[in-house]
Amino acid sequence: MKFKPISLKNIRTYPIKKRQSKVSVRDFGLPWIAGNKMGLWLERLPNILAGNDLRKLVNRLTMAVKEKKTIIVAMGAHTIKVGLSPVILDLMERGIITGIAMNGAGIIHDSEVAMVGATSEDVENELAHGKFGMAKETGEFLNSAIRDGAKRGDGLGHSVGSSILKASFPYSKFSLLAGAARMNIPLTVHVAIGTDIIHFHPDADGSAIGKTSHLDFRIFSSLVSRLDGGVYINLGSAVILPEVFLKALTLVRNLGFNVKKFTTVDMDFVRNYRPMTNVVRRPTLEGGEGFSITGHNEIMFPLLAAALIENLEA
Repeated sequence: MKFKPISLKNIRTYPIKKRQSKVSVRDFGLPWIAGNKMGLWLERLPNILAGNDLRKLVNRLTMAVKEKKTIIVAMGAHTIKVGLSPVILDLMERGIITGIAMNGAGIIHDSEVAMVGATSEDVENELAHGKFGMAKETGEFLNSAIRDGAKRGDGLGHSVGSSILKASFPYSKFSLLAGAARMNIPLTVHVAIGTDIIHFHPDADGSAIGKTSHLDFRIFSSLVSRLDGGVYINLGSAVILPEVFLKALTLVRNLGFNVKKFTTVDMDFVRNYRPMTNVVRRPTLEGGEGFSITGHNEIMFPLLAAALIENLEA
């Protein structure tokens, strides 16, 4: 017996004007007109999906700055390698960023930029010859700075930042660590032992690394305890900093700090599990809101910074 196709004769339809539609021309973006300002560009974005999210994020950041709330940028080392240090330093100088956190690789690229104005070696080429990570000055300077900082009772970030300032390297003006030390902005460094090239240099001191990085975790947690009403930006860290943030948040809540209504955003060129779970979703379940702005950091973060500055000076 041949199988009969279903009949469409009795389908019930309704007028399209009675349908609830999720997209309207009222939300469409507007074309750009040459000579206009960044603020108008933001207004002309579509009021749909990421366009709406970016506009809301800029408004949240603007409010946080005006109300002198905490704004933390937690960044992967890639952020430095794609040239964002001057943009971040400018936000620090303006008093917009109140705290920075980075992983262990961040101090390597930041200090190499300060020393010689260049960083990011050719890993594939150097690895074949056992030369990857073997730059003499990088290992010696950073391990010395960390050991000295541990003796003084400083955190890892301040240990390196103050050492860069003291050394007066030719490109120190590009250093986030030096800038934070100079501006007295907390910059914390969160290390996983064995992930960074300086850990296999002969003068590496595991106890000093652990001591200074653990102190930085406590300083970072203090920043997180002040996050209510503020904004937390995860900029290009896929694993380390989302994990550190979640632990710091549960720590401060355990201690009785009221940290519930704040904004989080993950910015990276792909969406990863930990940032989406540990930054965007879980921390904001108690009353905040999380966003994910996906795209290349070297494009999206300068756009965010420019839109925020325009909004603040409008």
